[in-house]
Amino acid sequence: MAFGEQQGERSWVGWVDDRVVNSSVDESGRGNSDAVVLLHGLGTSGWMWHRIAPVLAEEFHVLVPDLPGHGRSDEAWVSLADTVQAVAELIRSRTAARRAHIVGLSLGGYVAALLAANEPAVVRSAVVSGVNVLPFAHPTMMRLAGRIIGPFATSGAMIRANAKALKVPTGDFAGYRRAAKEVKRGTFARVGDEVTVFEVPAEAGSSPCRLLAVAGADENEMVQRSLPLLAKGFARGDARVVPGVGHAWSGEKPDLFTEMIRAHIADADLPPSLHHLAEA
Repeated sequence: MAFGEQQGERSWVGWVDDRVVNSSVDESGRGNSDAVVLLHGLGTSGWMWHRIAPVLAEEFHVLVPDLPGHGRSDEAWVSLADTVQAVAELIRSRTAARRAHIVGLSLGGYVAALLAANEPAVVRSAVVSGVNVLPFAHPTMMRLAGRIIGPFATSGAMIRANAKALKVPTGDFAGYRRAAKEVKRGTFARVGDEVTVFEVPAEAGSSPCRLLAVAGADENEMVQRSLPLLAKGFARGDARVVPGVGHAWSGEKPDLFTEMIRAHIADADLPPSLHHLAEA
């Protein structure tokens, strides 16, 4: 049975700022084991972890939520801070230890970084991939462009173009297209308004969480230059780059991505394919 269609698929209801949040989460694995939460990128859904989540579920309790504005979530995207609260509440209510290892790519990476900084009581460790913390030269123009392009982001032509840019495997295109079509109206613009001005969280320096900032070597320059800044922002931060892959490298090299997660959870040596920045 395919991931996303298994018995662990269920709705999740929680409270954020005195309002009810109704979302969706795929839950699998060993309920009493260490929990791992996988956070997806903008324009897709928890579906993007379908090659990684089942492998991790062999030894961990794995939770894969659809973030607000995406997938089967009934909630509109409000803000990064609002989503951080929702994920923290999910961890407190659905994990045995009320703590979890967090893995986020792209939008999920921004959420993971904020979780590690602002909600360290629920975070054992964090892996953050594809996040920019540097200022754009013209952020207002970037946000305006996002608002213009946003309404077309779920069109067939845009989905095909994005899939090509992200190197989505041919066998995954149907799932990628389905997930992209599920994104709620206005989500791209609202997310863009925040991530274009994202910085290293102010609370990062006092967080005890281990954080790994990582990106593909084919990722854009600003994300690569952000790696040491994000890692140094956390007292227990580290940064690595992965040769030969781009932004959505969890799909390009899922086995390596999974190996990285396992090593970071265990606080063990990372795979040698993940290079220190000086080696990149």
